[in-house]
Amino acid sequence: MASNKKDDIRKLLKGIETGDPASVSVVNEEQYIQHNPQTHEGSEGLAELFKRLSKTSPRVNIVRVFEDGDFVFAHTEYDFDVRNIGFEIFRFENAQAVEHWDNIQKRLGPNNANHTMIDGVTEATDHELTERNRLVVQSFVEDVLIHNSLDKVNNYINKEQYTEHNPRFGDDIVELLTALSSTDNFAIKYEKNHRLLAEGNFVLSVCEGYTNQNQTSFFDLFRLQDGKIIEHWDTTEGIPPRSEWKNNNGKF
Repeated sequence: MASNKKDDIRKLLKGIETGDPASVSVVNEEQYIQHNPQTHEGSEGLAELFKRLSKTSPRVNIVRVFEDGDFVFAHTEYDFDVRNIGFEIFRFENAQAVEHWDNIQKRLGPNNANHTMIDGVTEATDHELTERNRLVVQSFVEDVLIHNSLDKVNNYINKEQYTEHNPRFGDDIVELLTALSSTDNFAIKYEKNHRLLAEGNFVLSVCEGYTNQNQTSFFDLFRLQDGKIIEHWDTTEGIPPRSEWKNNNGKF
């Protein structure tokens, strides 16, 4: 039977609850490249991590899972001592995961529009429009987020239908524009887009930049309709100093 990459990743992530080392069998330990700076290389490192986390009686809620060629990306909620929201990306070769990226943030909110960091639509549609939607988000990230051409935002976002899940903002895109143009301690600066993954009307962008002058990783998930963005989720995570990394692969 052919491997189902989405199901394999669901089983892997659920292994955090049980600590069962068999849950990491989907990972090719000889080829695995780990991009979480605070996790050791290889599936043995994951097994150790899962065993440790399982002692805290964690719960893993896998909210969304998407597939883009050799990649699977998931939107998850982790309930440990604190509740965290994360995006997980896995790259597959020969039916096994060989590379992993993630971005984790403490769960906050709901925001002033009463949206949480994970609620909303969960299933992809419009699969025939995957590449068009990927290009829309690519242009939005480059024009608005990186080059700060805020006057172009209406080219990409349907403000009449827009739903925002960031805990700091509401559905009014003026709040987003204010944050992007801010110079205060919460200033957001996107500098480089590293990856765009898409399935149907969902597109995930992986960017590097700064928050309050601290090096930061931005993972942004967008849902599109009729060629425009109508829903957005994200996680923002500070990148630790190089001296604290447990592998040499880099965040991106």
